This record gives sequence, C-alpha cells and structure tokens, in this order.
Amino acid sequence: MKEQLIKAMQYNQLIEVVYMAKGGKMTKRRVRVIKIVGNKFQAYCFSKGSIRTFIIENVLAMFPIVCQEKKVI
Repeated sequence: MKEQLIKAMQYNQLIEVVYMAKGGKMTKRRVRVIKIVGNKFQAYCFSKGSIRTFIIENVLAMFPIVCQEKKVI
C-alpha cells in the first residue's frame, strides 16, 4: 500500500481510500497525498476540507480518481 501512496504523491493524483478510523469505523475519503513519514501519511481530505494524518496500515483499499473529458455537442 505504501508504494501506491508514494506513486499517488509523485503524480499528484487524487485518490479515494477506504480507511479504518478509530473505534473500528470504516470511512471512504477522497484525498491528495502530501507527504509520507514512516507508517503515516498526510493528505488533504476533501471530505473534511483540511489536511489530515492517516496511518498507512489502516488503509483497507485505494482507488485512483479518473476524470473523464465531457463531450461537447
């Protein structure tokens, strides 16, 4: 998972993560990774509108956000 987070950070890619929060609650967050230090990473969380710190091992799944171009008629 750490390697995928590093790639997302290098390419400045928007990702969606399924995350196990404190207390065992699962959340889905749309984030942009800012930095990775040890077993944690900082990311801008679009759900909360602020920079948050996440524990890498609590990330259950990760998906890249792909924006498609709209067709103009």
